[in-house]
Amino acid sequence: MCLGVPGRIVMVDDSVNQTATVEICGVRRQINVACIVDSEHPIESCIGVWVLVHVGFAMSRIGEAQAIETLNILTELGEAQAEAESMRLPQQ
Repeated sequence: MCLGVPGRIVMVDDSVNQTATVEICGVRRQINVACIVDSEHPIESCIGVWVLVHVGFAMSRIGEAQAIETLNILTELGEAQAEAESMRLPQQ
């Protein structure tokens, strides 16, 4: 399964190599933004934009509401997974 995680671009790092810093749940990582940059959307316009990030690439631009909803769902899934794991452990 492929999973795109929402993040917000906070800084352009290198316009020549098309890299930027994205923040995902408080964690910052450098990503490649070549897939979302074109003549209508130059790299300088990426700051503050929400994107779906997959394996170090911004794959598409998304709206803030969609980003927040997706992050909430991912958080709920993580909590459900943790609860399921704790139920598998023997009771002491």
